[in-house]
Order: sequence, then structure tokens, then C-alpha cells
Amino acid sequence: MKKLLSLFSLMFLFSSCVSSKLYNEIEERYALIKLEHSALKSEKQNLQKKYDSLHSNYTTLYSDYTKEKALLATTSNTLNNLQKAYEALEKNSNEALQESIETNRSLLEQIQLKESELLNERNRLDSIGEELFSRINRVNELEELVAEKEALMNTLKTTLITALNSFEGKGLSVEQRDGKVYVSMENKLLFRSGSWTVEASGRRAIKELGNVLATNPDIAILIEGHTDTDPYSGNKSLSGNWDLSTKRATEIVKLLLQNQAIKPENLTAAGRGEFHPVEVNLSIEGKAKNRRIEVILTPKLDKISELLKQID
Repeated sequence: MKKLLSLFSLMFLFSSCVSSKLYNEIEERYALIKLEHSALKSEKQNLQKKYDSLHSNYTTLYSDYTKEKALLATTSNTLNNLQKAYEALEKNSNEALQESIETNRSLLEQIQLKESELLNERNRLDSIGEELFSRINRVNELEELVAEKEALMNTLKTTLITALNSFEGKGLSVEQRDGKVYVSMENKLLFRSGSWTVEASGRRAIKELGNVLATNPDIAILIEGHTDTDPYSGNKSLSGNWDLSTKRATEIVKLLLQNQAIKPENLTAAGRGEFHPVEVNLSIEGKAKNRRIEVILTPKLDKISELLKQID
């Protein structure tokens, strides 16, 4: 678990290209965190039931302790009376009186032992209750953080839809899934065929996107370039679709960084070539949808990772 969370923290420190294998691993691990959050909710309920049961036992034991303490006082008083009787009758019934004293002394020792056991049990239950209460608080805090991140992403999605409304129907879409917000822009909005130079309309869209991202410094930004399956036949300085998709992703990063309020450490550029299509590459329309830039926005999980360590 601790290794997993360290990987999540490292993910947001890189500003250069990352491999598809590393990114897929990060996505899978983030999904695991959500599953673990669900498991923690179940654990919280079980812990609450256990705490309620222990508290009930504690109440019963404390009642028994109170009764035993009263019995101790009564017995002590009886012992005092017996000791006075012993002094009065010592000369005439020393043997019988000695037996009575021993019996009462044994009874007193048993009561004292019971009182000590009850006190130890009370301390043990108090300690268990404090630990359970602390774990429940940490689980509650984790739930609040997850809810806060989800609310942040909902707000971000709504803000992006509003800001990019003028590009609707021009190859740009915004959607939310798996706790992330995806801004997808088809190449017809951004690039000419075989080029990685962003066209004027695309620059306007990237600028509007950057204005929104600049006000969300706690969001990690992954820019992915995608192509269709047609072989690349453009500039000979590029070796193929994978190079082209990476180059296009890097160009988007450069445009976003023109907004000085965006932190470079929040940005990652990746090229995925033709290996993650959203449509079958058998038609003009399908290929057009596959030629795209995806900007994937993810909440930073540092606080959630720290809480998970504490719960472990």
C-alpha cells in the first residue's frame, strides 16, 4: 500500500513525456484507491458496531465494579467489627476467632483482587474506545476529502463546459468519468494533416482552457496525443504516428504555459499514437474521432494518500 501511494505522489512531479504503460498503471492505482475507500467505509461501519458493543460491555462492567466496591465497604466494616470481637474474646476462643479472621482476610483479598481486575478492564476498554474513535475520525476525514475532490471535479467540468461553449460542435467535448475530467479536441480544431502547429481556432480553445486551469492549481494536467492508423508520411524528422502524437501533445503544453498562472509541475505530455482509439479505424468519421488531443484533469491525492498511511 505505501509503495502504491508513493507512486501516486511521484506521478505529478514529472513534466516530460511519460510512457503509456506508466500512465495506465497510475489510472489503475487510482481506481484501487476508490475501491479501498469503499472498503474503508465498510470497515468504519464494522468498527462502529464493535465500539458500540465494547461500550455496552464497559457499562456493564462498571456497574459490577460499583457493586463490588460497595460490597468491599460492607465487608471492611464487618472485618473491623470482627477484629474488635477478636480483641474481646481472644483469651477464651483464640482458635475459633483466628479461623474467622483468616476467612475474612481471604474475603477482603478476593474483593481487592476483583476491584483491581475491574479497574484494569476499564482502562483496557477506554484504550480500545480511544483507538476506535481515532480510526473512525480518520475514515470520516478521508470520506470528506474524497467528497471534496469529487465536488471540485464537478465544478471544474461545469466551468469548462461554460468556458468552451463556443467550440461545441467543432470537435471539442467535455466529460467526467472515473473521478477525472476529460477535454477531448479533434485534430480538425487544432492541426492540419501531418502538422503539429496549432491552428488559430485551436489556439483560442487552448487559451480558454488555460484560463480555467490557471484557477485550479490543485489539478494535475495530462495532455495525450492520439492518431488514427494511417501511416505518417509527413516531416522526415518524425519517425511515425507515435512521434507525431507526442509532438502535438508537447505543443499543447507550450501553449498552456503561455498562461503564467499555470504551474509547469502540474503538466505532463504523452503521445499514444494509434493505440487507444475511441472509434474503429474503418471509416473517415471513425478516423477523424481518433485523431485528437485529450486533456485529462485529475485531482491531486497527496492528502488522501497520507490519510491512508495513517489508517494502515
